[in-house]
Amino acid sequence: MAAVISLREVVDAIEEQADESASYLDADTGQFVLVTDEGVQIVEEGRGDEAPEWLREGLPKVREVLDSTRFLRLPSKFDVHEWDIMRQFSAAQQDDRVREELSNAIQGSGAFRMFKNTLRDLNLEDSWYQFRAHALQEIARDWLEAHHLPYK
Repeated sequence: MAAVISLREVVDAIEEQADESASYLDADTGQFVLVTDEGVQIVEEGRGDEAPEWLREGLPKVREVLDSTRFLRLPSKFDVHEWDIMRQFSAAQQDDRVREELSNAIQGSGAFRMFKNTLRDLNLEDSWYQFRAHALQEIARDWLEAHHLPYK
């Protein structure tokens, strides 16, 4: 029987990922494992003896994640669509000027930096982080429900 999963821990594990790593959930125990692309490559190529010491000690867990069906990959940074969350936040603003400034900030190159600067200028950082946290919780909740995992 699957463990009851903490929604907060799923969100944290999603946020912990980087472009070159992925988080997995052990559906039986509720434990999370962060696996780097480098670790996967070393295990798949059988080069564990050549790995640096700090990486070598985690390779058995990487092998377990790769070989077992009980580990489920969490939504990646690419699945989260941060830009779309920024767009939704911008569109949700009641003030026309604020909505327009935020919408303009997410256009073109440097959109993430411009958006953060505009949030700061408009004193909306706290509102943004609350909105983003709620969006990530929804993504995590949808993922858990899609995998029929109990959560709290």
